[in-house]
Amino acid sequence: MRILMTGAAGKVGTLLRPRLAREGRTLRLSDLQAVETGPGEEQVVADLADPAAMTEAMKGVDAVVHLGGQSREHSWADIVHANVNGTQVLLEAAREAGVRQLVLMGSHHAAGFHTRPADGTELPDYAFPRPDTFYGVSKVVMEALGSLYHDRFGMNITVVRLGTCNEGSLDTRGLATWISPDDLARLVEAALVAPGYHVVWGVSDNARRWWSLREAEAIGYVSQDDSEPRAVALIAEHGEPDLADPVHARAGGVFTLKELGGRW
Repeated sequence: MRILMTGAAGKVGTLLRPRLAREGRTLRLSDLQAVETGPGEEQVVADLADPAAMTEAMKGVDAVVHLGGQSREHSWADIVHANVNGTQVLLEAAREAGVRQLVLMGSHHAAGFHTRPADGTELPDYAFPRPDTFYGVSKVVMEALGSLYHDRFGMNITVVRLGTCNEGSLDTRGLATWISPDDLARLVEAALVAPGYHVVWGVSDNARRWWSLREAEAIGYVSQDDSEPRAVALIAEHGEPDLADPVHARAGGVFTLKELGGRW
């Protein structure tokens, strides 16, 4: 089996590569820059928005894990080129190559202005898009493109509304939004065989989680990690989270505030 991983040089790609390695599996690593390959890996340097480059990258591929694009808030033109046009070019190249299984790495910023339900219930998997940035808008478009390519062309596509992925939660917000790299790999593995179209939250089963795991679990994801072991140290350093503060009350946290480096 050959899996094309776009954005392989990025943080999430770097965390996932060793965790997706399997006997009989080849990871084809794609990025704008060369990536040093290891056993079971090969590379292709390509711009997501270049149709010819993506057609070449898709040859012999069985599935796609799409991590590539502009990973931070940027100018509208840059976001559209990398995240909107790039995703559409990727999907079209996959369709033309007959690739039917894709995992698209979306973001919680597609729903950033959603707040914690006052009744203590969880934020649903398919919560209506409420993007908090241009970046978030691009991830809404990713979800829409995934839906289109599933409905029109029958491709199996899972979009992951990714939370905070690090080796360990770095702050008290992450106690709710964190997903361990191991859990993310488990979620990707489940998505690589899931039929249909799905939007799932990319989060571990944290004790303080308020994003639903129902849809992720429906496709076979079983979280084995929890941020709570980090809670004592983080709370000692930063204090107990104020759940009325937008940083903790909104899915997008600080990115829902007006003070974003003068971009707004």
